Amino acid sequence: MMLDNPAAKYRPFVAVDLPDRQWPNRRIEQPPIWTSVDLRDGNQSLIDPMDQERKQRLFDLLVKIGFKEIEVGFPSASQTDYDFVRSLIENDKIPDDVTIQVLTQARDHLIDRTFEALQGVKSAIVHVYNATDPMFRRVVFGVDKPECIQIAVEATARIRQRMEEAPQTNWTFQYSPELFTTTEMEFAKEIVEAVMDTFGASTEKKMIVNLPATVEVATPNNYADQIEWFCRHVKDRDALIVSVHPHNDRGTGVAAAEMTLMAGADRVEGTLFGNGERTGNVDLVTLAMNMYTQGVHPGLDFSNITPVMREVEYCNQLPVHPRHPYVGDLVFTAFSGSHQDAIKKGMAERRAHPEAVWDVPYLPIDPLDVGRSYEAVIRVNSQSGKGGVSYLLEQEHGIELPRRLSIEFSQVVQEVADRTGKEITSQMIYQAFADEYLEQTSPFGLVSHRLSSEPDSPTVTLEATIEERGERRTLSGQGNGPLAAFIKALAAAGHDVEIIDYHEHSRGQGSDAEAIAYVEVRIDGEAVFGVGSDESITSASMKAVMSAINRKLSTQAPAANVTAASLA
Repeated sequence: MMLDNPAAKYRPFVAVDLPDRQWPNRRIEQPPIWTSVDLRDGNQSLIDPMDQERKQRLFDLLVKIGFKEIEVGFPSASQTDYDFVRSLIENDKIPDDVTIQVLTQARDHLIDRTFEALQGVKSAIVHVYNATDPMFRRVVFGVDKPECIQIAVEATARIRQRMEEAPQTNWTFQYSPELFTTTEMEFAKEIVEAVMDTFGASTEKKMIVNLPATVEVATPNNYADQIEWFCRHVKDRDALIVSVHPHNDRGTGVAAAEMTLMAGADRVEGTLFGNGERTGNVDLVTLAMNMYTQGVHPGLDFSNITPVMREVEYCNQLPVHPRHPYVGDLVFTAFSGSHQDAIKKGMAERRAHPEAVWDVPYLPIDPLDVGRSYEAVIRVNSQSGKGGVSYLLEQEHGIELPRRLSIEFSQVVQEVADRTGKEITSQMIYQAFADEYLEQTSPFGLVSHRLSSEPDSPTVTLEATIEERGERRTLSGQGNGPLAAFIKALAAAGHDVEIIDYHEHSRGQGSDAEAIAYVEVRIDGEAVFGVGSDESITSASMKAVMSAINRKLSTQAPAANVTAASLA
């Protein structure tokens, strides 16, 4: 049961004393050094850890995306990880420009086992850690500060010795004061400097200091304050590559990573799509694509994001959320009517000015940039409106509804969506449109027509053969155009029709192109829409008028003409 007074049980985080902080005024203008820990940190969080086949597939994917540093396992703690590291080395699976990283605890026999696994590797990062925060020092390990420093220093000396014994390998040393964000800042600085002295870090021989938010316990701005404080106060900052390893316990892992980069971090460790213990590691795809939307190329290639997602889902045996930023199956999909209307207008503006800066409502990135199409940007259900219906008809069927017709037809679709409670596909929308307008051919239907005119005369004469309730008859009329002549012919036959509005456009290209015409007419004082299509624009416009007459004469209301069965 939640406490009425949680302050009696939980304490707030300790803020960093940094009144002149500089990071809030900075921008991310270049990507960090990216390090994937999917194969270690991500793997240890899985219900069923990856086997060798899945590990290799994920490693190959990370290489293809562009990662140059990949943590491949904890070979001293797992025979599976040991065997995988050996497989990568012995089968020459590591590209020359990729460095593998392995993790080890600060114990001599585990360090020795780690170097045994790395024998023959061209380039490697050896990552050692020990917990430094006061709770772990007291509760878990029972050590004081000097003893904690001694653990780190002795492990560093052992690693340095083993590196010197294998000079043929390009070694990089990495140290993590585990639980950095809950460690006293002065002590974190003290232990890192002791490790630096032992390793002999210099500007020519840099080491990585990884400052992890092992458990995210504070707002992301506090993590940034800690990184800026550390970068300001640690000695020989130029001898360090400062790395961060954000977790996501508070749901702000991406924000924390971005702010720490602004605060001076050089490197980020994380996983694709944020998989990791508890609520996960920082999501590197989101972090990288956030940079991309700000005009900074992240140096990672997500040009075809869907196969990346599917491969990671296979390897992790975990689904990626359908609303995951940039990646999820529904992330570029709008069901809301107001969103759809704004997107429709934005896409129209984009087509008119394709060279302009991307500026489409509700879409922070062009889906094409990550290999997605525009087909699923707008989908229709009971929450949708005229914008979504019109967009799908236009994008997938070449039908550009006039605004007032769009409003009317959206009500037809809305009624079916409300009744069924399901998503309405674009094909279902088209069939509803055809049922309601294009296929309204009874009781009147156009059979044929013939136009004639006198030289230099603006008047045309039209003879039209129509079928009325199964019987054919010929109508004739004159006007300043074919449609006007047809209206006169209908009037002579006893059908008074007044044109209120008219639109037309071509649909399709080449020999398959056809004309489509939309009319709004007044019949007996009531405004009625009709739509017609034909290879001839004259025939299309005449069919549109007859569609309107048939809809007027129908004994059913417009929405009732479209049944749930016709949309199935």
